[in-house]
Amino acid sequence: MDTKARSRKVHLILNGKAAGNDALRVAIVQQREVGHRIDVRVTWEKGDARGFASEAEEVDLLIAAGGDGTLNEVVHGLMDLSIDGRPALGVVPLGTANDFATGCGIPRDPEKALTLCMEGRALPIDVGKANDHWFLNVASVGFGAEVTAATSPELKRLLGPVAYAVMGAILAINVHQYHGRLTMPDREITGSGPVAIVGNGRQTGGGVQVAPRARIDDGLLDVLVVRHIPATALLTAARELQQLSPDGEYISYWQTPWAEVHPDEEIPVNLDGESVKFSSVRYEAVPSAIRLIVPPHCPLLSATLS
Repeated sequence: MDTKARSRKVHLILNGKAAGNDALRVAIVQQREVGHRIDVRVTWEKGDARGFASEAEEVDLLIAAGGDGTLNEVVHGLMDLSIDGRPALGVVPLGTANDFATGCGIPRDPEKALTLCMEGRALPIDVGKANDHWFLNVASVGFGAEVTAATSPELKRLLGPVAYAVMGAILAINVHQYHGRLTMPDREITGSGPVAIVGNGRQTGGGVQVAPRARIDDGLLDVLVVRHIPATALLTAARELQQLSPDGEYISYWQTPWAEVHPDEEIPVNLDGESVKFSSVRYEAVPSAIRLIVPPHCPLLSATLS
């Protein structure tokens, strides 16, 4: 083994709910046996992961072991550091949906994921910004945020990713229409609709592809807007969903470095599984904000690794 690799300072931030994961424990022991030094920090309550990450300026590699929410907190902690002080980020997916990790092609198996963290290559990727909040994967506005916020932890545990679809079906009976203005560098749109997605990554809700053209290293955010679709327009909307044009009547799709949403009322926004509310919000892509360890054929990169 490379001496330099052995001498790296590695911190693993583990979501306390997954602290009893035997597969991860075995994987950590195996990595230590071959010479890697891995210090484990276990979270106890909300905010711990961000705190641990914000103290990692002297660390070479920071590993987030948990779900999308844990990863989001770790990214917030990394962004608290100066850009030169941010360690490389690795991910061991242990949550319910693991949307960002799955989209990147990071293995679900803890042993394989940890091996990738220790041996893989870190590349610069973008981070999304929503006012003063950060997101690595997807920001969902309106109905999409309501679905995630209304899905209880018990339902998630019982049904897994299917829980999002179940709650979505329940809420779809009475979807609230949000009216407002969407502004981008080259256009301004006024209207109403139940769903708006801003993606740095591609999928949310346990595997639903909401921003299928998104790349995490292109300096752009992908914006999907779904307006109210009357029953008579379902076929038209289905075609627009396949085409994903900027000019769709019911479903529109854009790629942009920034977008602003100015609603007529406060809107719920879900950032990588964390729910917040905004009276207005500016989304931005922050290029090359962190370095992420990804597999060689990561589908979210503009070019695959050689």
